[in-house]
Amino acid sequence: MIDWLIVSVISVPLMTVFFGAEFFSLEAAGAWELATALVVAAAVIGFWRYCGATPGKIAMDIKIVDAKTGGPPSTARLVVRFLCYFLSAAPLYLGFLWIAIDRRKQGWHDKIAGTVVIEEFD
Repeated sequence: MIDWLIVSVISVPLMTVFFGAEFFSLEAAGAWELATALVVAAAVIGFWRYCGATPGKIAMDIKIVDAKTGGPPSTARLVVRFLCYFLSAAPLYLGFLWIAIDRRKQGWHDKIAGTVVIEEFD
């Protein structure tokens, strides 16, 4: 929720500045959604790669690690993890709800990418 709040606080004013009243047209909205998705994907993967977590996970003192080694995951694993968010969300968010019953607390995206979210003990 913290991460999406940050995205909203940044993107809504930018949409208004760049598109004004045309923000509500389908053509402008489609272009904006694509640009926003690419920027968000780059930001999320960048935060995961260089900080081990997004601002929301940092606030909760948790981070993403390689499930086998416990070390930082490769960029390729993080890209797969991000893309698999869509698989976790598609069937009524069951891939995210899976975290509640999984013994390692892995969502489907974590299982596919070979990652796990752990508490950070720094």
